[in-house]
Amino acid sequence: MIEEETLVLDLKSKSKQAQAFEVLVNTYKERLYWQIRSIVLNHDDADDVLQNTFIKVYKNIDGFKGDSKLFSWMYRIATNEALNFIKQRAKLQGVSDTDYQERLVSNLEADVYFEGDEIQLQLQKAIATLPEKQKLVFNMKYFQELKYEEISKILDTSVGGLKASYHLAVKKIQQYLKED
Repeated sequence: MIEEETLVLDLKSKSKQAQAFEVLVNTYKERLYWQIRSIVLNHDDADDVLQNTFIKVYKNIDGFKGDSKLFSWMYRIATNEALNFIKQRAKLQGVSDTDYQERLVSNLEADVYFEGDEIQLQLQKAIATLPEKQKLVFNMKYFQELKYEEISKILDTSVGGLKASYHLAVKKIQQYLKED
């Protein structure tokens, strides 16, 4: 595995950029895909958003200052791209972001790429009811298994605030699943 500092330097070097970008994509595409997929829920949409994420990373790599890890920076871009995608789709359909998310969850059963069983479908429905920040924190902690410190850098939020958001999200999900 290439050192992150070397990768960043290579990404900023015109002579090494193409090869470094290929390494970047191969190293991070799966983790970023699953973060995006946890927000947009649909495979094809996740692929589109992932592609947009890497385009944005490529275009803005010179602006990466190294204040955070490269992965945290890309994760933030991926998360923002996915949230913007949801907002745009909801606006196009003339519905709220929440209503659009509920439609996505109801379409999961028909998604050939969704490999979950009934319990996982119910979990996704419960997650869809959460406020945006709680949903992000829950997905990053539960599914992506990120540490609070990593999530803090990605979302630019305190660790204490994240722990509270995660705790509230878990309680709401438990309540939803009891009622269903």
